[in-house]
Amino acid sequence: MLNMIELKAGAATVNITPQESHFLFGYPFVERMSTGTHDDLLSSALYLTDGIKQVLFISNDVIYVSKESTARIREGISEKTGIRASNILIAATHTHSAPVTVDLVISANDPIVPKVDKNYLRFMEESTVKAACRAVENTMSAEIAVVVGDATGVGTNRHNPEWAKDTDVPAVFVKNKNDDFIGCMLACNMHPTILHEDSTLYSSDFPHFVRKTLQEVVLGNNRPVIYFTGTAGNQSPRHVTKANTFEEAKRIGQIVADSIISKLTETVPFTSHIPISITQKFVDLPKRTFPSVEWAKEHRDKTRKYFEELKKNSKIAQEIRTAEVNWFGSEELLYLSKLAQDNELEKAYKSSLPAEIQIIKIGKWKFVAWPGEVFVEYGIELKNHVEEIALISYANGELQGYIVTKEAQDGGYYEAGNSFFDYKAGKLMLTETIKELKSM
Repeated sequence: MLNMIELKAGAATVNITPQESHFLFGYPFVERMSTGTHDDLLSSALYLTDGIKQVLFISNDVIYVSKESTARIREGISEKTGIRASNILIAATHTHSAPVTVDLVISANDPIVPKVDKNYLRFMEESTVKAACRAVENTMSAEIAVVVGDATGVGTNRHNPEWAKDTDVPAVFVKNKNDDFIGCMLACNMHPTILHEDSTLYSSDFPHFVRKTLQEVVLGNNRPVIYFTGTAGNQSPRHVTKANTFEEAKRIGQIVADSIISKLTETVPFTSHIPISITQKFVDLPKRTFPSVEWAKEHRDKTRKYFEELKKNSKIAQEIRTAEVNWFGSEELLYLSKLAQDNELEKAYKSSLPAEIQIIKIGKWKFVAWPGEVFVEYGIELKNHVEEIALISYANGELQGYIVTKEAQDGGYYEAGNSFFDYKAGKLMLTETIKELKSM
């Protein structure tokens, strides 16, 4: 039966860069309007079919793709191609140098962050449908190989370089029968935040240079690279970067690309006999019990005081930055505590739930998609249970923020400050994912 399967594939990209100036979303309390384009923001799509099942992997260079946007994009693609909505994965690379695409509740506490521009959102969604349709139109007989790079040096755990991290970079290379590359798909567990508040150009950050290097060295120019961000919730380049510049983004991007290229040797087998299977499950997540407003005020004052002390006395930039974002988180926690006290969070919960778990199996490899900003510990735990697996986050929704661990919640870390859900949400999604994998 396996020998009867013959893989077909197509890939495409569509430019989703705005023509006008937009607020660049990702850094709290900073006025940051775009002044031009360094590299085009892209919607990148990879279509695969084994003759029976069809799947689409789509990645957009924006900070988030909401559950509502996901539904509209899937509907548009299904109407034009017949591919089932459940077989379409749509994720954000999470660049912080692109427009606002989701009205987060915590953004209302930041007077600088504007509401979503509905015209840009419509343009992004329509362009994503175009990218998917073009990938399907480009279908041809294909074969694939999977290699795993090692992105050591790209970044570390945000809070302590010695804490949990995952430097594996699984990459799927797709060729046609003439030995020409169709494209590549990869997942890297790192925040794309080399560029900071002083950068005002549209950019996908270091993923741009990952794509560019892969295209120049291996794939050929304009061959699509579908870049996914994995479990990067608490992963940052902060402790390894020398500067927050495009030159540094290039250096970091080349580390990722070179680590993949080094594994793509002549002995790596490509095959077209690859079965595809898909499953999807929706789960309700435990909502968070927010602290009292009084406690949150004390916590905010404590974190702000610590940040101000470090700013005066410390010479370690990374230490100061960590304290600063922890203060941002405490401001957001105070705001959420006030909203919770007044029962004003239900609308946001309704927009996020139920959370989607999507699993696309390509041969032996399993690609799991979760919404939200997922802590790396959950990806590591999943890999402890199942081999040949990658957890893609920022997928099919955004959950209004992070999926953290108990340690982060108890420790009052930045990410826990604006987390909508209890840390048990991550454990629940992990348990349900493992159950679904066993049943496939």
